[in-house]
Amino acid sequence: MKTPDTRLVADVGGTNTRLAVFDQAKLTFRSVAQFTNRDYDSLQSIIDYWLKGLEEAAPRAACIAVAAPPSTEHVTMINIGWSFSCRALARQFGFQHLTCINDFQANAHALPHLDADDLEQLHAGSKGRGDGLCTVGPGTGLGGANLRYINGRPIAFAAEPGHMGLSPGSEMEFAIFELLLRRHGNIYAELLVSGNGLVLLYRTIAELAGISPESMDPADVSRRGLEGSDAQCVQALQVFCALLGSVCGDFVLANGCYGGLYLAGGIVPRMATFLRSSDFLKRLHEKGAMGDHLQTMPVYIITADNPGLIGAAHAPLQSA
Repeated sequence: MKTPDTRLVADVGGTNTRLAVFDQAKLTFRSVAQFTNRDYDSLQSIIDYWLKGLEEAAPRAACIAVAAPPSTEHVTMINIGWSFSCRALARQFGFQHLTCINDFQANAHALPHLDADDLEQLHAGSKGRGDGLCTVGPGTGLGGANLRYINGRPIAFAAEPGHMGLSPGSEMEFAIFELLLRRHGNIYAELLVSGNGLVLLYRTIAELAGISPESMDPADVSRRGLEGSDAQCVQALQVFCALLGSVCGDFVLANGCYGGLYLAGGIVPRMATFLRSSDFLKRLHEKGAMGDHLQTMPVYIITADNPGLIGAAHAPLQSA
């Protein structure tokens, strides 16, 4: 079957959904739009609203990147309670080709198509991109994926680092974990290394200091921490960055992709300067006998707009 000239591309996160038309011939995006998920009752209602305003024929192909465990048919978004059938979605909107992939799998698909202007280097390393690449990022949750070249073709693999175990690496972290273990029973990565996790870190650090925490959302904690206007917010960001380093180091070791680590998601690109001065790289590299090997891996922050859409534009399509 002939490759479609255009495809609908979507990046469906826990908070926002982005949609666009990707032109296969011109390699360009148009009709890019962003929607706040809480304003809609389903992904279908967002797509329907966007298509009604589209000033061209609706694409007959689609690639939808979703913040959900990988599935070829029934997709369940744990963080917001949405679910849908890929086949039903294809029937509803007339897609002849439809691929549903994990949102960080889309970020991995984007990596070969990013240039220097789309990246900020945190650590130079010494390796090339041939050993496989991985991407990790905190947002509403904590996602991750890796990309390997098999017979010269880039193939992206989804993963769920947000649900890996997490352990403390400092006295402050030990105190945080000791308190939270009584209430949660299990400290997994996403519990602390995510937007809600940043708030939980702030509240726990305030409690340990004997201070009543204020009501804040992740943006408030991040802003006050970056400004240095609230000591507990600063500490929360410091712990957040350190734990992110530990998570990333474990994830790289688990998948063996040492060609480059690419940080994505809705939080990290806004705090690049703070991340540089934090213990992020120290904790990334503190992995026993593998520390020197991890030092050779370059580390970047993805600064490109909508890398999920870029990945969805280049992921292989499947017949619906």
